[in-house]
Amino acid sequence: MSDRSRARSEANIQADIRQLLLIGGLGLAEDDLDVHLETRVGRGRIDIEVGYTVIEVKKTLTSAAVVRDAEAQLGGYVAARSRETGQRYVGVLTDGSEWRAYQLRDSVLTEASRYVLKAGRPDLTALLGWLEGVLATRHDIAPTPYEIRERLGAGSVSYDLDYAALTALYEVHGETPTVQLKRRLWSDLLRGAFGTQFTGDTRLFLEHTLLVNSAEIIAHLVLGIDVLDLQPATLLSGGQFRDARISGVVEQDFFDWVLEVPGGEAFIRTLARRLARFDWRKVEHDVLKVLYESIIDSETRARLGEYYTPDWLAEQMVEQVVADPLEQRLLDPACGSGTFLFHAVRRFLNTAERAGVPLPEALEAVTRNVCGVDLHPVAVTLARVTYLLAIGKERLLADNRGSIHVPVYLGDSIQWRREETNLFTDGEVIIPTTPQAAQIDGDRLRFPEALLHDSASFDNLIEELATLAASPRRRGRTPSLTALFNRRAIPAEHHEIIRESFGQLCRLHDEGRDHIWSYYVRNLTRPRWLTRPENRVDVLIGNPPWLAYRRMPPDMQKRFRELCEGRGLWHGKEVATHQDLSGLFVSRTIQQFLKVGGVFAFVLPNAALDRGYFAGFRSGLYPDDSELTVVAFTHSWDLRRLRPHFFPRGAAVVFGRRTKPVDGARSLPTSTLRWRGRLPKQGHTWEAVAPYLAFEPADLVSNDPTMLESPYEPRFFQGASIVPRVLFLVGRKPTGPLGLPSGRRAVRSERSSKEKPPWKNLPSLDGVVESEFVRSVLLGESVLPYRLLRPREAVLPLDHNQLLDGEHPRIDLYPDLARWWRRAEAAWQEHRSSDRLSLIEQLDFRRKLTQQLPAAPLRLVYAKAGMHVAAALVDDPRTIIDHKLYWGTVTSPAEGHYLCAILNSPALTALVRPLMSYGKDERDIDKHVWKLPIPIYDPANQVHVRLSELGRHESEAVAGLDLDEGADFVSLRRLTRKALADGPYADEIEELVLGLLAQ
Repeated sequence: MSDRSRARSEANIQADIRQLLLIGGLGLAEDDLDVHLETRVGRGRIDIEVGYTVIEVKKTLTSAAVVRDAEAQLGGYVAARSRETGQRYVGVLTDGSEWRAYQLRDSVLTEASRYVLKAGRPDLTALLGWLEGVLATRHDIAPTPYEIRERLGAGSVSYDLDYAALTALYEVHGETPTVQLKRRLWSDLLRGAFGTQFTGDTRLFLEHTLLVNSAEIIAHLVLGIDVLDLQPATLLSGGQFRDARISGVVEQDFFDWVLEVPGGEAFIRTLARRLARFDWRKVEHDVLKVLYESIIDSETRARLGEYYTPDWLAEQMVEQVVADPLEQRLLDPACGSGTFLFHAVRRFLNTAERAGVPLPEALEAVTRNVCGVDLHPVAVTLARVTYLLAIGKERLLADNRGSIHVPVYLGDSIQWRREETNLFTDGEVIIPTTPQAAQIDGDRLRFPEALLHDSASFDNLIEELATLAASPRRRGRTPSLTALFNRRAIPAEHHEIIRESFGQLCRLHDEGRDHIWSYYVRNLTRPRWLTRPENRVDVLIGNPPWLAYRRMPPDMQKRFRELCEGRGLWHGKEVATHQDLSGLFVSRTIQQFLKVGGVFAFVLPNAALDRGYFAGFRSGLYPDDSELTVVAFTHSWDLRRLRPHFFPRGAAVVFGRRTKPVDGARSLPTSTLRWRGRLPKQGHTWEAVAPYLAFEPADLVSNDPTMLESPYEPRFFQGASIVPRVLFLVGRKPTGPLGLPSGRRAVRSERSSKEKPPWKNLPSLDGVVESEFVRSVLLGESVLPYRLLRPREAVLPLDHNQLLDGEHPRIDLYPDLARWWRRAEAAWQEHRSSDRLSLIEQLDFRRKLTQQLPAAPLRLVYAKAGMHVAAALVDDPRTIIDHKLYWGTVTSPAEGHYLCAILNSPALTALVRPLMSYGKDERDIDKHVWKLPIPIYDPANQVHVRLSELGRHESEAVAGLDLDEGADFVSLRRLTRKALADGPYADEIEELVLGLLAQ
């Protein structure tokens, strides 16, 4: 089929495809599935029809005219079949070699996915996988992480088709009032937590819709419910769960808008068919996080601080802190998709089974003892289904089980705005129903806070009020609540507030806006209920959001600093931008949710163990006007040495206990248990991973403020922010046969594969520039130990050390520069992520460019980041230093060689590495080298002089190396370090450096 060069007829291709469908392991057979050749539809005939897929076969798709006609024909078939059956059909156009999958989008056939079978090396397995995603014909697929990613994740044909269908629905019906309302409530909730880090774009809303709809269907499949026999409205409303006396799993939410628009039911039916292929009874860990991570891109997750924990780590942490599962109450205050809840539930139920606890009692107890909270509505839905997966189908279907309420709640655990919001006021819970609700009393729902004491009763009350408001009645009429008050024995002092809120629910219903207020009210009140002293838990466990201060929007930064300063967590100074939300989250949730004597375990950035900006957190003392919080840290795990990294940054786990203020705090121990090893690719359980790990006690090196620093520290500065590169870095451009006048250069933007959006998508700048404005620039990759590679060139508007922007009166004296720079400014203004800085302000941010001028005759530069320190001398005063380097003036070649010998020595890297900040590894050198006591060069000191001589010898040796300077700089550095290590001076330099820094 893949060879288009062979003579083929459409009939032969059809027969080959039919044979492939029947013998390709797609779950198709002639005796139990309809596979029709040439099925008639209207005046035409469908070539092949399989389930809800129409396949149109052509001899070749290399002709645009053939494709255009075939798409029109296929579109008619798909539309006709969709109308006849009420199901969502997929169209496939193929010539055997090329396969295209289509969806109807506003009555227009639109391509959603494509697969090409290569003639030279046809990959039949990949083609069959693509076809199975389209046809959804296999059954009993084990829901392993691999299968979830391959069959449902972004990039799979199933995802492409479902997302295309969802997009088509939203494009047509997105302006419907009820859809707009649900999107606004979704956006308001997440923006309230994440500020401007949350973008709220349409793609994310649709991805969240797809995830939640999928999770709610999976919840039914866990119970063994045949989702193909249920109406879509039943699937998304949770009616089957109410009948089964299981609450808190599936309920009306932001994402059931698809049922309120034409075509939405067909979408849900198709999604149900795809998910029904899996055997969800075979789940042994939190697979829904795999689905989440395979659909939501890593950039979005990082922006919101979302890093989901591997199952094996969560399993071991639960084992460590839950010593008595049947007695300890556990809360994960940032439960995400429910990984920790899964293992806590499994541990509880297994313990109960061994202890002979009857199943009804065990299920009632586990839902009291294991609960979760998360601010993300998608995470909450996933976690609720994960909770069911942890209980397991066998227990859920047991005849003797009682009612089950899944205790996973939507709420803000950190309570960012608790002191300033009107959600909770004295004695009342207030829920705004419009953006203006703070000023309009009638646009709010109010309830007595006292009713929160009994969470189940409060949930039932809210649900009953919402049901009454939606029941048949005359428009504008509010039914009496007397019977409800009497039946529920609600105190008389609460009646009036409840009546007012019920009247508002009725008005919302009459206006077509009463859809999810029950969900909204019941979930947002949960964290407050859990903060009551009598409701606090014995165990706090989880992985809080990791979000650095520099990545927070301004309003969030302000509030973060206020909360940190009040608790002794704010470090400030030059490390303020590194401070992380995770430390505040842990201290805040301990204060609110953990009882005195309770224990905690949290996954944190590894910086929490020893970086200076976590010093307040490690102290264990968190003062606050409302309640002093004191903890005793017990131990920690350092996970930085595990490979491959499972987070974008190095991780750690800290353990401790909340203590009484009179008992005092105990700071985090300065020793840790360091984990090493290479994680197996398919290792998801502790049993599978543990054999690959090694453990060793290790001492932590913290940033001691009393540590002697080098007097060189104030002499070194970071280089200029010459970014985005496309607007500055240039290469020579051919001048053409006529050449150019003296003093001018033809240049074009120098491009790189490392460019990021939106800059990588911009066209290159090219033109002519006065030669004096093309300056040599050293980047981080320009520096090897003792040697500089060829500098790059950049167009910089420096006129005798003065910067010129597009409005400067002197810039038009240089017309070529003026044209170039104004084009660069226009590109910057159009594509910059923030309007805070102009292009010239970006270039000279914090004077990192102008403070280099006028440059000294001799400077030393070293790389800002890397696994090893690399330093070299710069003797060209016109050369500009980029922000990936640090630079400092040296007074003589002797001093320069002395510093090069020290900085390039492996001993120096080993000593400074524990002091570095790090992401995945200790790579961020910055000015941490000067935290070591490197003395000022003294020509009267024999050790200094000898190090200078050795540095000069090494510099000459490296200059003589035959290096291919066009090769990757990482490889060149490695070759240089090896040559130095094999040379005659390495051992002596190491000995002298260690002795010097030990003094």
